[in-house]
Amino acid sequence: MAEFDYNALAELFPTRGLPRRQSFGYKRFAKAALAIRFAMEDLPRGCLVGAFLEVNERRCGCNDIVACMKARTNPLARRGAL
Repeated sequence: MAEFDYNALAELFPTRGLPRRQSFGYKRFAKAALAIRFAMEDLPRGCLVGAFLEVNERRCGCNDIVACMKARTNPLARRGAL
């Protein structure tokens, strides 16, 4: 994604309608890069579909989150494989 600020404050909103026993709800991150890594590596796959990330008043859907994770400009190294 062009001009994405990986260092900006980010809010992650996982898919609505998660079972109540899931503990994956709204989360706020000091850096967008951390939110992206959490979404890609820690959220169950089913929770990523329909999720969105808000950074600098801009919403990024699940496809955008994946693109940001794969981008060369992403400052964080992956912990696991895609």
